[in-house]
Amino acid sequence: MINALRPSSFLHSLIPSPSILISNRKWVSTIPRKNQPPLPDRPEYHLRLFFHARENQKYPTSEFALVSALKSCSSLVAIFLGEQIHSLAFKSGLNSNIFIQNSLINLYVKCGRIDAARSMFDSCSRLDYASCNIMIAGYVKLGQLEDARQLFDITPIRNCVSFTSMIMGLAQNDRSIEALEVFKEMLAAGVTPNEVTLGSVISAYSHLGGIQNGRMIHAMVIKLGLEAFNLVSTNLVHIYSICSSIGAAKVIFDEMPERNIVTWNVMLNGYSKAGLVDLARDLFEKIPMRDLVSWGTIIDGCIRVGRLGEALAMYREMLCAGLGPSAVMIVDLVSACGQSAAIDKGQQFHGIIIKTGLDCYEFVQSTIIHFYAACWKIDLACLQFGLGSKDISSWNAFIAGLVRNGMIDSARQIFNEMPERDVFSWTSMISGYTQTGQPHLALEVFHEMVASGIEPNEITMVSILSAIATSGTLKQGRWAHDYICNNSIPLINNLSAGLIDMYAKCGSINNALEVFYQIRDKAASVSPWNAIICGLAMHGHVDMSLRVFSDLQMTDIIPNSITFIGVLSACCHAGLVEVGERYFKCMKSEYNIDPNIKHYGCIVDLLGRSGRLEEAEKLIASMPMKADVVIWGTLLASCRTHGNVEIGERAAESLARLEPTHGAGKVLLSNIYADAGRWEDAILVRRVIKSHKMKKLPGCSFVV
Repeated sequence: MINALRPSSFLHSLIPSPSILISNRKWVSTIPRKNQPPLPDRPEYHLRLFFHARENQKYPTSEFALVSALKSCSSLVAIFLGEQIHSLAFKSGLNSNIFIQNSLINLYVKCGRIDAARSMFDSCSRLDYASCNIMIAGYVKLGQLEDARQLFDITPIRNCVSFTSMIMGLAQNDRSIEALEVFKEMLAAGVTPNEVTLGSVISAYSHLGGIQNGRMIHAMVIKLGLEAFNLVSTNLVHIYSICSSIGAAKVIFDEMPERNIVTWNVMLNGYSKAGLVDLARDLFEKIPMRDLVSWGTIIDGCIRVGRLGEALAMYREMLCAGLGPSAVMIVDLVSACGQSAAIDKGQQFHGIIIKTGLDCYEFVQSTIIHFYAACWKIDLACLQFGLGSKDISSWNAFIAGLVRNGMIDSARQIFNEMPERDVFSWTSMISGYTQTGQPHLALEVFHEMVASGIEPNEITMVSILSAIATSGTLKQGRWAHDYICNNSIPLINNLSAGLIDMYAKCGSINNALEVFYQIRDKAASVSPWNAIICGLAMHGHVDMSLRVFSDLQMTDIIPNSITFIGVLSACCHAGLVEVGERYFKCMKSEYNIDPNIKHYGCIVDLLGRSGRLEEAEKLIASMPMKADVVIWGTLLASCRTHGNVEIGERAAESLARLEPTHGAGKVLLSNIYADAGRWEDAILVRRVIKSHKMKKLPGCSFVV
């Protein structure tokens, strides 16, 4: 038996013989303490001592020796040696000892032998909470959550370890609600959570969203005095970041006594996802030891705000630092090149993909198809589609590319040829019909999708709501809202914004407000706020629109350019010139948003309505971009309202240069002349309209 229990040869090579250590014990003790080497504390050493003692029969087999040896086997995942010690325990009559039983259960769990662990557990004479905890942790590690939960429910005494193991397993497997229910049970049982418990609880709350959840769990962390633990504080930074409370996240980050690379990357990711790239760059420069995640995050942050040049510069800097890109990073960069129509740069990355063999991945293939389609190179997208593997993601990318290029009939033809379709295939077609102004076909495809058994997702419903908003049919809008609720489709930010926008455009601003107030506290982006601000402005509820904007400014959510289009439109409706000018100026000064042509159009309209036509004309001249047909048409309409012939003539001339066949502009100019009594000029303009067969299209509405 003793010979059978000799340790494997690898133990001999790892540590010196125990006899040498014992014989030199006196010599070791005479060495000064500061130079004294520490006594080996590795599991290999303990196992060697155990087997050496057994071989020389110097010491009897004791409970402590067996437990220590089994612990070492668990640390080394040495199942063969562990099984030998199990045999020795059985021979020695110690196999019924609860501490040895627990050690054996732990050994089998650590070595992935969950069935052997359960067999050992079932052989125990009584149910021990320590045994239960080990088994629960083992089941959790292997993802067998149902087995873990059954055992958890019958554990006689559930302590912090029991609850924490169960909460961690549920949270890690995207069962956040169940994890939080177990946490509530834990608190009700009077068990105090530790830092690992709260780390998992915060992670569970982060999947559910909502700033109130973050604040509540943060208060508990402070109450329990656990904020000093890196795991807890890092997860708090994460939950505040995803709830758009970047300020709160930064406060926690700054107060942390120690930060590891995960903490730095979480804060960096928070800035990047919020579009605060300059702050992200500053933080990135301070990271003591950057890893691939750090580089990937800052590159992704630049891509998100359309700063492709900076992203490429960071990519080159990363290569110089000796780090190679991941497949995900390359795909992100190719996608960014597509968004910016940077065909040359994107083709260079295509070359890298081929050189590194990444083109064998299906998601890379679909990204390349999408890139060429986004760069209006639909022939190259078609070529790539024909050359590569035709999995469903490639079919979807090609259909989406055809839709993007306005080839909706070709997209439908490819769609009809698909061997199988998923929710993205159907959604692409629905979105295509919506974008090309064919809402009836979008709704028809949607009903076909539901009839085929494919369940629409939140993106599908955004397109459907957009189609309904275009048609202006409130009855269909309410049906779509009921469908979302009845099928438990999550109200993500864009979907809630789509509902608000649909109700506003279908004439029911009260329904729009109801949806907004339901989701306001859960909103993590500015989209729902934009929808209600623009909707209220469109319906002439100026005071309420501006009040909602003021509420937005008191949150951690940052307004964007669309927000200010709504705000400026509200000011136009009410003639609030000074207020509108103040908001226009604060775009750049407070939020670093460069006004685009739509913002300038709002201010031109605002000044024009109030009769300040000279200022409007000067503003147009000072714009960083050329004025379009809408802006000159707006100024021309204001000139008609206020009878300013001189500026009206210049506006009409500029409008004619941009669009010579613009009939509405000629009609306005003719009316300006007529109002001023210049009948001959009015008649001349009318003759031009007739000779060029220009038409002013009449207005129409689908709302009955």
